[in-house]
Amino acid sequence: MENFYLEIKHIDKQTGARYGILHTPHGDVEVPMFMPVGTLATVKTLSPEELHSMGAGVILANTYHLSIRPGADLVKKAGGLHKFMNWDGPILTDSGGFQVFSLAEKRKITEDGVEFKNHLNGDKLFFSPEIAIDIEEKLGADIIMSFDECIPYPADYEYAKKSMERTLRWAQRGKDAHKRKDQALFGIVQGGDYQDLREECAKKLAEMNFPGYSIGGTSIGEPKEVCFRMIDYAVKYLPENKPRYLMGVGSLDYLLIGISKGIDMFDCVLPTRLARHGALITSTGRVNIRDAKYKEDFSPLDPNCDCYCCKNYTKAYLRHLYICDETFGKRLLTIHNIRFLIHIMEGARKAIQEDRFGDYIKVVLTAFGDERGF
Repeated sequence: MENFYLEIKHIDKQTGARYGILHTPHGDVEVPMFMPVGTLATVKTLSPEELHSMGAGVILANTYHLSIRPGADLVKKAGGLHKFMNWDGPILTDSGGFQVFSLAEKRKITEDGVEFKNHLNGDKLFFSPEIAIDIEEKLGADIIMSFDECIPYPADYEYAKKSMERTLRWAQRGKDAHKRKDQALFGIVQGGDYQDLREECAKKLAEMNFPGYSIGGTSIGEPKEVCFRMIDYAVKYLPENKPRYLMGVGSLDYLLIGISKGIDMFDCVLPTRLARHGALITSTGRVNIRDAKYKEDFSPLDPNCDCYCCKNYTKAYLRHLYICDETFGKRLLTIHNIRFLIHIMEGARKAIQEDRFGDYIKVVLTAFGDERGF
């Protein structure tokens, strides 16, 4: 794809982290980057204009959920996701694979695809690589994902091997079915916590020559060190000149360590979900705004943050809104959490260009003071 490619501009001398420009049909974005999740074609409580003002680059939408509501055909009639949700920047859609396996209580996996139940009304549904690609083509995102199987952690070797091999076959079927030239289809590396399976999957996906690659099967309950091993197993066999995307990761430690291991793109519902529960990620640690100690705290949420929330409102006011279950409070908290992670990525990109990314990791995580990274 001439209109989709990664231009690597600098490699950090301390860690090997990459800084670059990802060129897409809907504009250029800097990497590494954090991508806010807009499951139903909206990042909860926020407008596209607010996301632009925060420096968001790529926005995610969810193939499974949008195929149910409002339906891919309706989105296509609207002119695709960009027009439907009024976002003129790049959009990424997943294939629905994770949702099929995480939301469906009863499912039947065959070589053809997966039969499962609609989580809203119990209707029987069927996804195959070809169906997933058809839906994603109708949605019209710039970046789309192959249909894969996200296995649970832990999983025994034989199951992981069979699943990985099927994921490779599904990746080829999806690639064969994909016809739109204005979309970049990513392959997804699976294989559980097994080095040989991860390496084999990465090598064979690289041979298929996808425009980009994702590392899947992470952030599903495995220990931190297992996630980092999964990254290491895969990255060394993925093309250096193509984007690498770690799926479903959003805490500070995972983001920063992931970047140091050569990852360019991250997404997670964590910042919006935490905000809805009154939990904030700040430069000096996690804040639970519902705590009584903030009742008369008239200082900013984070004096080091440049977001609209921190520049205009106090902890006391934010606590008041949260306790009263005011929508405006959830909006403000969401604005902060998303802008905070985007700001961290801005700092990461600058540190990489100045060959001090290893130092940057230590400074950020030490100041945050929570080994969980959120």
